Amino acid sequence: MSRRAATRQGRRSRRLVTFLWVAGVSALVIVLLWLEQTALLYVLATFGLTALLVIVASSDLSGARKALAEATPPPADDAAAIGTGISSAMPATPSASPRTRPAPRAAKRR
Repeated sequence: MSRRAATRQGRRSRRLVTFLWVAGVSALVIVLLWLEQTALLYVLATFGLTALLVIVASSDLSGARKALAEATPPPADDAAAIGTGISSAMPATPSASPRTRPAPRAAKRR
């Protein structure tokens, strides 16, 4: 069997397990709502959120930051320009000043 077929089968089984988990948790929530066990739902939601935050906090994002830093240059810091209302765009020509008028455009042909 090729690697591609094995990968597809693994992906399919993981997807099935995910759907089973979603169905099971949904059934549990529906049953707890039906039995009016809101206190238990609150505790389970708190534990679920805590688990999610622990997973996010322990994830290794340094590899993603390094890849992003190598792929693109860092964005320009325009905080000072935004705060003072000054445009951070550079003029098109070095000699252009705000008081000079641009050259007139040629009329469009119809």
